[in-house]
Amino acid sequence: MAYDEILSLRIQKQLLEKQIDFIEKKMFGGNAFMIADKMCIGVMKDEMMLRVMDEFYESLLEENHVKPMTFTGRSMKNFLFIEPEAYINETQLARWIKLAIDFGNRGVVKTKMKKK
Repeated sequence: MAYDEILSLRIQKQLLEKQIDFIEKKMFGGNAFMIADKMCIGVMKDEMMLRVMDEFYESLLEENHVKPMTFTGRSMKNFLFIEPEAYINETQLARWIKLAIDFGNRGVVKTKMKKK
């Protein structure tokens, strides 16, 4: 199992219940959920990947079972890994999903300009 498919189904169910438009994509060996064309939430192995607004990032890092998302050895701004202990029940999971939806609705993604 490359990623926790049960967690992915739980996330999908909550997004559908909240009537959130999303696109599901397999990427990075996991499963990602795009909201408003932004990768906002995903599942990699047994952890949830979450993208949050700047104003929440630092305080969320202080919580148990939350760590910065590192990819290729570097931390990625506004991305977190959430360990399974932080989303045992659906109420806990809903809290994280709400943060991801908020990023989808309000977050700005800066793209790098291609050099000519």
